[in-house]
This record gives sequence, C-alpha cells and structure tokens, in this order.
Amino acid sequence: MSKGAQRGVERMLYISLAAAVLFAPASAAPTLELVDCRINAGPAYPGISARCGMLERPLNPADASSPALRLRVAVVPALSLEPEPDPFVPIAGGPGQGTVEFYAGTARAFEKIRRNRDLVLLDQRGTGDSARMDCDVEDELVGGAYSEEETRAATRECLAALPFDPRYFTTSVAVTDLEALRQALGYERLNLYGVSYGSRVAQHFARRYPGSTRSVILDGVVPPQLALGPGIAVEAQKALDAIFARCADDEACNERFPGLAAGFEALRESLDAEPRILTLPHPLTGQPEVLSFAAAELAGAVRLLSYNPASVALLPFLLQEAIDGRLEPIAAQFLMIRDGMTDALALGMHNAVMCTEDAPYFGGEAISDEELAATYIGPLMLAALRQICAVWPAGLIDDGFKTPLDSDLPVLLLSGDADPVTPPYFAEMAAVDLANAALLVGRNQGHGQAQRGCVPDIMAEFVATADPSAPDTDCLAQAFAMPFFLGYSGPAP
Repeated sequence: MSKGAQRGVERMLYISLAAAVLFAPASAAPTLELVDCRINAGPAYPGISARCGMLERPLNPADASSPALRLRVAVVPALSLEPEPDPFVPIAGGPGQGTVEFYAGTARAFEKIRRNRDLVLLDQRGTGDSARMDCDVEDELVGGAYSEEETRAATRECLAALPFDPRYFTTSVAVTDLEALRQALGYERLNLYGVSYGSRVAQHFARRYPGSTRSVILDGVVPPQLALGPGIAVEAQKALDAIFARCADDEACNERFPGLAAGFEALRESLDAEPRILTLPHPLTGQPEVLSFAAAELAGAVRLLSYNPASVALLPFLLQEAIDGRLEPIAAQFLMIRDGMTDALALGMHNAVMCTEDAPYFGGEAISDEELAATYIGPLMLAALRQICAVWPAGLIDDGFKTPLDSDLPVLLLSGDADPVTPPYFAEMAAVDLANAALLVGRNQGHGQAQRGCVPDIMAEFVATADPSAPDTDCLAQAFAMPFFLGYSGPAP
C-alpha cells in the first residue's frame, strides 16, 4: 500500500472512532460515531456525501448530570487522500439557522478549500437537527403587529412549548460544543468561517479557545461590541436609498422607473392606511393563498430582497409593478421569503441569543424613535423584540463577550458595500484589536460574500497560507452585480 493510500485509510478510521466528549465524566463519556450519509439543503436539492453522527452534550456544560442534548454533526471529507490536519468549519447565521443545511446550499463556495481539508459541520444547539428550539407563532409577532400584551402572552406560550431551558442556548454555551467536537474528532486546530451571526460565534470561539484556532474568516461581520436590533431599520433604509440612487444614475433604469423613491413612499403609506387582500397561487406549492398585504409585508419583502445583488436587480421592477397597482409579483416574493425564513430559523434559539446578547445593550446605539420612524421598516419590529425579551429569560454570557476580539490570529474580514444589515464599518469595528487581519469590501455586493465572484479563490488561498496578505485580491474589482431588470424579460440588451 502506498504511503498516501495508507494515510487515507488511517484518516477514515480515526474520524469514525468513538471519542470522549468535553465536560463528561470519563466513566460515562458520550461517544461520537460517524456513519456514511447524505446531506442536502432541502428535499428538492441534490445530496452531498458525508459522514454523520450525533454529538451528546449536557444541556449545562458545567453540570454533566443535566439533560443530554444530541447535536447533529457532519464531516465532508477532503478530496485529497493526504488532507491537512486542520479542518474548515463553516458556521451559519440567523441566529437560528442550521449549519448543515446552510453548507449544503452554499457548498460550491468552499470546494477549493475542500480539496485539501475536511469540512466539519455542526448544527449549533437549538438549530437544525440539534435539539431544535422552535415555536409555532404567527409571523406578525416578530413583525410588531401585536399589542404589547398580546406579544408577551404569545412569548410565554412559546417558552412553555420549548423542549429545553433556553438559558443554555447562547453563543457562550455553543462554543463549548464546538470545542468538544474538535476534541472528539481529534483535530488539533480549526479554520473557522462565520457568516452574519455566525461571525459572532467564530469571534467568540477564537477568544475563548485561541489555541484551538488556526485562522478565521468573518463574512458579513457582526462586531461583538454592537447590539443587533436598533440599527437594522436604519441600515436597511441606507441600502434601499443606495439602490434608488443606483437606478437614478442608470439611464435605462431611470427612464423605465422615474420617481421610484417617491412612488415607494406613497405605496408604503397607502398600504399602511389600507392593507390589500390578495388571492394568489403560492410560488412554491401553486396552492391558492389569501394574504393581507400591508406595509409590514412590503417592508419584509424589500429588506430580504436587498440582501443579494441578484434580487436587488429585481427590486425597481417589482416596486414599480406594485406602485402601478399590481401587487402580486412582490407579494409572491414575500410568501417565499416568509416561508423560507420560517423553515430555516429556529425562533426559540433566535430569541435566546437576542435576549441575552443584544436586547440588554440596546441603549448603546442611541438611535431615537424618530430615526426609526423615518425608515421604511419603522420602530415596530424593535418594539416587538423589546416586549419579547421582557419575558424571555436571560441566558449565560461570558465575561468580556461584548468587547472586540483582541488577537494576533490570522483573520480575513469580508463585507459588501451594499449590505443592508452588516455594512463595512461593522467589520472595521470588529477589527479594531485584530493585529493580523485584512478587510475586503465587494462593490455593489450585499450580505455574505463567500459565493461572489472570485471570493472562493481568495478564501482558499487565505486558508492555505493562514496569511491575510497572501491572496491576490485584484479580481474583486471585476465583481459582477446583476443589472436592473426593466421587465419580465430581464435587463436591457
């Protein structure tokens, strides 16, 4: 047997062996056994070969006798028979999205890294198939449509329905699971990739376990010192204003959709005063759906369509259709967004994070109700979150959690200058105490850069070298942003 083949056999043996897990007593150590499996991003998506198992962890890591959680793990083996010893670990956003499903939907972005490294996937506790913490509540609850009393009552019902104590589903607890998984699989160090909320997890893991960390990629960066919530509406408004400005500067777009910003504001005010009752086929199932489409639904569609340059290209056309009285196209987009978010995000875990790590610090941003009222999202979403968190129990949070990561670990920060939720200055805030970091900004790009243009090449080079200055970044200047659609047939020829 050749040396390479022998190493390949040894590798497959060691990742499937049972191993002790952190914090459990040696006499009753949970084990992690991996078996062949296929993972995917949903029923309609192709499967990806992996090795899967369930990592057993105590609900309270400080108490091994507390109820056991079973956390979903998948290892996608490297293509090389002689992979590097340190795997690549994607971490999904949300908070509330499962990493296995996230990776399966974005796998192409990480294929060059996978050539030489295993990819280790862990559904964070409370998400995906890891003791999912979810509630069956109406979408209007988090949108701010309920009264304060109704919001608190619905939140209490949600808490009563959860299978576990939500105080143990915060970032500070979750990073201990990832460290336990590293030990169970026998890896010495990890290369972390965190997107959106996942960037918060990656930063805190690197803070708490620097010796277990080789490199870090932060994409759509959430700085630790910033509370997410108050600024969401403000940043979303800035992004929408920039889209309107881009359209006005584009001769074809401006000619086709003149006065778009004023028309949108008039539409929003009209829907706020009188919601429209629409009956339309659901864009995924084809089944008739009756929808009350008001300003909140319009805001929900616009905000999520602003995340991606491909969907941004549709926005002027969809808004003009709605301004002209044809609400069905943007309402169909809202239905897809609503149902996709409901399926992807575990609300109980989301609230556990937000009500521990963000809501108690809302005052720090000093954003007034008047500023929020001037945005298309308005103050209701933030007000609803305040009411939810007034009822929700605060969870565990480590000392120093809300301070910037102070480290000389190699860190690559990725931002889009059209990001409606984590703009580039968020990355600058996160990098203030990073001694070995580089920030790359994509032009006309939105939230999450991993799949954009040459960014997969840049990430692969960074992980290979663990040097933020090593990748050739000139290719970012050629990043593609879809031109605006002028009609159902697409952009101008």
